[in-house]
Amino acid sequence: MDETALKAWESFYVIVGSSAGALTGLQFVVLTLISEAGRIRGTGETLSAFASPNVVHFCTALLVSAILSAPWHGLAPTGVAVTLCGIGGVVYSVAVLRRALRQRDYRPVLEDWVWHAALPILAYAAMVGAGSQLARMPAQALFVVGGSALLLVFVGIHNAWDTVTYVIVERAREHKARIAATAAKVPGLPPGSSGDVERGAASAPPAAPPA
Repeated sequence: MDETALKAWESFYVIVGSSAGALTGLQFVVLTLISEAGRIRGTGETLSAFASPNVVHFCTALLVSAILSAPWHGLAPTGVAVTLCGIGGVVYSVAVLRRALRQRDYRPVLEDWVWHAALPILAYAAMVGAGSQLARMPAQALFVVGGSALLLVFVGIHNAWDTVTYVIVERAREHKARIAATAAKVPGLPPGSSGDVERGAASAPPAAPPA
């Protein structure tokens, strides 16, 4: 019965695990965009609260997929491993919540608290409960574990995309502010011509060297 229950989920965890492993690379792209946006303020604590947890969520989903795909001889040790993963995730999510409350570079909104704090804690807590009941109620517990792993993947995707869009919007806002400041320094410039100012400044020939 134990081997049959795990065998039925084999394809599911292949999909979830491979997706989580591939999406981990997405976070490196996100961090690269953040580092290239030199004018966007951010401390290590802010990145630890809103960027690094995505890698942890992806890796946890990958780890749980590997655990459920391993050739266990019974569901009891499998449940212990899943429970330990859930406990570690809950402890880490609480630490992330504390960092989000301490940092001062970004003011989170309700959506941020839901996706960065509430949903990860819910997923890890459900993993703890399902892991502890895996040997007794395998059919129901495996659905909870699978749903928790999939939720972590979705949370990581949402948070990574949210970070990218935030960086892009902030960079566009700063770009417009620089154009407006340049236009304000040019007397008699008609409104809406700030783009011409920046293009002209970029294409202007270099000044002649002093004699």
